[in-house]
Amino acid sequence: MSKEYSEAVETAREYYNSEDADTFYFTIWGGEDIHVGLYQAEDESIFQASQRTVERIANRIRQPITPETRLVDIGAGYGGAARYLARTYGCHVDALNLSEVENERDRQMNREQGLDHLIDVYDASFDNTPFEAESFDIVWCQDSILHADDRAAVLREVDRILKPGGEFVFTDPMQTDNCPEGVLDPILNRIHLPSLGSPGFYRETGAKLGWEDLGFEEHTEQLPRHYGRVLEELKRREHELRGKVSDDYIDRMKNGLQHWVNGGNSGYLTWGILHFRKPQA
Repeated sequence: MSKEYSEAVETAREYYNSEDADTFYFTIWGGEDIHVGLYQAEDESIFQASQRTVERIANRIRQPITPETRLVDIGAGYGGAARYLARTYGCHVDALNLSEVENERDRQMNREQGLDHLIDVYDASFDNTPFEAESFDIVWCQDSILHADDRAAVLREVDRILKPGGEFVFTDPMQTDNCPEGVLDPILNRIHLPSLGSPGFYRETGAKLGWEDLGFEEHTEQLPRHYGRVLEELKRREHELRGKVSDDYIDRMKNGLQHWVNGGNSGYLTWGILHFRKPQA
C-alpha cells in the first residue's frame, strides 16, 4: 500500500531514495549515518565526529537507559544512532525513516552487526508515525525535522507517542531567531524549503505542548565545520564516485555544501542539541 506524504516530505523521500544521493551519503558521510558531527581535530574522520555526536546526545538524557527502555529514532537515516544505543545499553530501538533505500541498508547493517533482534526499522514519516500513543520513554532525532513543511506537527506527533515523563532530544540545522529574510535563500532553494526552524520556534512550540525545557546545548561552529569537512572529503574521493554518481549531482553537491559553509559562517545558522521532557500525567 502506498503511503501519503506531504509535498515537502515526499520531495525529501525521492531525493534520499535516489541512487546518486544514496551512493554519495553512504560513501562520503561515514557510512553509519548522515548527520552533523562534533569535531575535535581538523583532520578527524566524519565517522568519528558523527559517533561523538551520538555519544553526546545520549549523555544528555536524564533517565537511565536500560534494556527495558523504549526508544525511537525518527528520521534515522542509515541507523547508526540506533545501533550505538542498542549495542551500548541493550535497549530496543525503533528506527523510523522515510527513505526505503536507506532503510534497506539499515536493516542489512543491523543483521551484519548482530543487532537486528534489538532494532525494528519502519518506512514512515515522523509527522504520521505508526506507533501507539505514549509508547516511548525517549524520542531521538538528528538533523531531520528541517525537511518537514509543518514542524509543529512533528512535535505534536512526538508528544503523542512520548510517555508522560519521557524525553525528546534532537538536533537540527536551524536559522537564528534574528535571521533576516533572504540571506539563507541559496540553502533553502537547494533543499526546497521556505525556511528552517529556529531555537526560539522549537522552544515556543515545546512550551505550548507543556514540555519542560531541559536546555539548548549550542554547537553552532560545528555546522560549517562539518559541511566543510564533507566537502573536503567529496573533493578528495571524487574519483571513487565518478561513474557511480552523476557528474551533475557531484557538481550540485559541491555547490550545496559550500552554501551550508557560507551560511554557517554568516552568523545566521545555528546547530546544537535541544532537550525537552514531557510532564508526568
